[in-house]
Amino acid sequence: MGKRTRNRVQSNTQPGNRRNLTIALVTVLAIVVVAILIVPNLLNSTKGIWPNANGMQLGDPNAPVKVEDFSDFQCPFCGDYARTRQPEIIEKYVATGKVFYTFTPFSFLGPESVRAAEAAYCASAQNKFWEFSDILYNNQAGENKGAFSDTNLILLAERARLKMTEFRPCFDQAEYRQQVEDDYVAAQGRGVTGTPYFFVNGEGPVDMNGLDAAIAKALEGSN
Repeated sequence: MGKRTRNRVQSNTQPGNRRNLTIALVTVLAIVVVAILIVPNLLNSTKGIWPNANGMQLGDPNAPVKVEDFSDFQCPFCGDYARTRQPEIIEKYVATGKVFYTFTPFSFLGPESVRAAEAAYCASAQNKFWEFSDILYNNQAGENKGAFSDTNLILLAERARLKMTEFRPCFDQAEYRQQVEDDYVAAQGRGVTGTPYFFVNGEGPVDMNGLDAAIAKALEGSN
């Protein structure tokens, strides 16, 4: 009697186990399918923000109009431009092949500007400049008040998912200090006295309020 009871219990529980196992397998399969379908789209949408990113450059080098952006990472006006106007410029002109866009740091607001620019160059070496620059602009907190201290810049680099084994030696040893200084001198020589300022096909500097009109004019001249 006892033996028959045990067999009956086993026979009653086995279908339930199989049913639970089936549900679990279907759930896992659904998660895998969602990951396959959705994750690549998320990655592609992120890449789409920065068309043909190459270091501190965006777009087609053969585009008819060349725009040079001179900015300081501590400059509040630069932050405002990066968050509001720059996405429009990229979508309207760079992504459509009309503009080749380059960034050059003009680090005139103090030591934290210089270190932020050096960090940006280290990010650029990993082709992560544009992602890192976004994070910098979104973490402004006044001039030389610690927002871009070495410690915070390292934390921001981690947030940008940079390869820290490459970033830390680059940043700690100030590998791009001379480059940042050279950028500053070269920009001064071209008449840059503040930020953000732009050159359009070598003409300028123009401020962010005149940038769209300057690009439109250059495009008319290229037709």
